Amino acid sequence: MSALCCGLLAGATPPSTGRVGLVCDARYQQHDTGPGHPESAARLDAIDRALAAAGLKPRLQLLPPRVCEEKWILAAHGADYLQLVKEAVAQGRSSLPTGDTPISAGSLDAARLAAGGVLAACDAVISGRVQSAFCAVRPPGHHATANRGMGFCVFNNVAIAARYLRQQHGLERILIVDWDVHHGNGTYDIFKQDPHVFQFHLHQSPLYPGTGRREEQGEGPGKGFTINNPLPAGAGLKEILPLFKEKLLPAMASFKPQFILISAGFDAHEADPLGGLKLTTADYARLTHLVCDLAERHAHGRVVAVLEGGYNLTALGASVAAHLQALADRAEKTGAPATTQP
Repeated sequence: MSALCCGLLAGATPPSTGRVGLVCDARYQQHDTGPGHPESAARLDAIDRALAAAGLKPRLQLLPPRVCEEKWILAAHGADYLQLVKEAVAQGRSSLPTGDTPISAGSLDAARLAAGGVLAACDAVISGRVQSAFCAVRPPGHHATANRGMGFCVFNNVAIAARYLRQQHGLERILIVDWDVHHGNGTYDIFKQDPHVFQFHLHQSPLYPGTGRREEQGEGPGKGFTINNPLPAGAGLKEILPLFKEKLLPAMASFKPQFILISAGFDAHEADPLGGLKLTTADYARLTHLVCDLAERHAHGRVVAVLEGGYNLTALGASVAAHLQALADRAEKTGAPATTQP
């Protein structure tokens, strides 16, 4: 298990007082997906090595996760689905019966810590303890719908966090930016009728799970609060930058988000084996700066990013390091303590 997850939590290294938080915990490794599975514990080890090599650890403040309370899981998921997950783990199943999500004896605990880690990050940002945070959690979440785990995902960590920010902290307008190579169908499912959560999806199409058409813009009171951006294989930053400038920026000038959550998949990287987009490591820093620009303009700089995909270990580690470097640079540039205003 990684030195970051184990060493810092054990007190081997004093925590930094940096203004960027990092959620990571050795217990995420207890979610065992089996030999050869791309969503493996080795992903967190790769991130740890990259952060050490980049000298980023002293600039990050460790944020220990908590076990997510069931009421917050139920804010985004049905009670029947939560019971199904409990039973599947207790029965020793190797996968959820709802779809392509491997599980093990430690998966329920890890999934509750993943969701709880994101809540801890949100609390730290809201309180002003840090300005932004990255959550190196697993299992990932953005494919989990209200009633179905799929695509390696158990609980939808970002969706739970958005509902928590609304109900616990009283925020009215939350932006979710999802730059994973796969469409965040679970997030769309949960918030498609919710005008308080604006969704901006960047994803390759056609590709798993086959959702995310440009015409899907929400339903009922949520109509117009989703922008899906399906991209063809081979697309990269040149195609993505205009989508930020011509679609997201004008929408946010009206919506004015108070908090930004990122479903931070790094499988749109040109080296990733499961996708066909062409982002580079440096491009992830550029995307991070674009989101930070929005956060500083509308949300007091408040950003929490949550690990989703990313399956080339070298590219994953380097891309997360570039993302955190950008967050740290922005936090240090602004200098003043993070606001606690809503």
